[in-house]
Amino acid sequence: MTRILIIDDQDPIRRVLRDILENESYQVDDVATGAEALCLVKEQDFDAVFCDIKMPEMDGIEVLEAIKQTSDVPVIMISGHGTIDTAVEAIKKGAFDFIQKPPDLNRMLITLRNALERRNLSTENKALKKVVKRQYEMIGESAPMIEVKSMIEKVAPTNARVLITGENGTGKELVARQLHELSQRGHCPFIEVNCAAIPSELIESQLFGHEKGAFTSAIKQRKGDFELADGGTLFLDEIGDMSLAAQAKVLRALQENRIVRVGGEKEITVNVRILAATNKNLKEEIEKGNFREDLYHRLSVIVINVPPLRERKDDIPLLVNHFVEMIAQNMGKPIPTFSDEAMEALKQYKWTGNIRELHNIVERLVILGDTYITKDDIGKYAHPLNQ
Repeated sequence: MTRILIIDDQDPIRRVLRDILENESYQVDDVATGAEALCLVKEQDFDAVFCDIKMPEMDGIEVLEAIKQTSDVPVIMISGHGTIDTAVEAIKKGAFDFIQKPPDLNRMLITLRNALERRNLSTENKALKKVVKRQYEMIGESAPMIEVKSMIEKVAPTNARVLITGENGTGKELVARQLHELSQRGHCPFIEVNCAAIPSELIESQLFGHEKGAFTSAIKQRKGDFELADGGTLFLDEIGDMSLAAQAKVLRALQENRIVRVGGEKEITVNVRILAATNKNLKEEIEKGNFREDLYHRLSVIVINVPPLRERKDDIPLLVNHFVEMIAQNMGKPIPTFSDEAMEALKQYKWTGNIRELHNIVERLVILGDTYITKDDIGKYAHPLNQ
């Protein structure tokens, strides 16, 4: 049940507000002083607070400031002596809204519903962020992974461009996301471009945008990923598959921090940190004439190589437990336990598909296996992919 706290030194006001709110099926607590209110807020969870401004000892603005230091519960200020200046001050200090006494019933209930909706949205947003953060969490305590994490911690706070190398499925995107999240740009956009998945004739429009009429299907102006990532991070995945023509334009953008939309003439200034990743040996690609050497040097200020799973097999139990918990929860299934022999069997595989392959096999085991996974289950459900 939704819980509301009323803070007011006048007993009749508290009774009236309580009667109104309880009639709307809210659970209500009320106190006469700010000190009592702060004790309750620390001990219990409330969904919204009504707080009077004029109170002895500790006024409402002081109570508001104290609540906001420890909680994100919406606080609605009420006062019979309010002025515009008082209302503005309350809003600046974090109040959700300001209502004058005697409160208009409809206005009060509408304000409360709006406050509760914002509270719910905030809670859902935090939960989603936790899910996303966990999804991109880097799991591993092996020596190669400790080295990678150490590099990330050193490099993330800078604006240095980073080239992330490694085989398919090793988790290069996770490294890029960690670099972004731990940087000063972490609150800004993270835009990912898979250079291998976009046709060469469309990559320039994808990166730099286009003006209306620039080509047949350009029916309206479109911002490119450089603009969308402004202030944040642009992650160029599979950079080794980018066409030479697009490489030349990316190089110019990196040199000048300016872009021009396809079909346009106006230069647009952008502030973007570039992270790139590839499963190719770019030095070999340079020798073959497939990659520009000057772009390589622009991108590879720092190089982080993500080790393949076969070089960090001690991390397999940690990865399995992480995947099992996430997959089982998403499917609403009980979390299975792996026997020691089953874990050891997984360590013996070649893992040519790296962590991506391990994730797929664990998902298969959660779906098809029982609550206790044995070595036989590993051979039955995983072995065909690891001949």
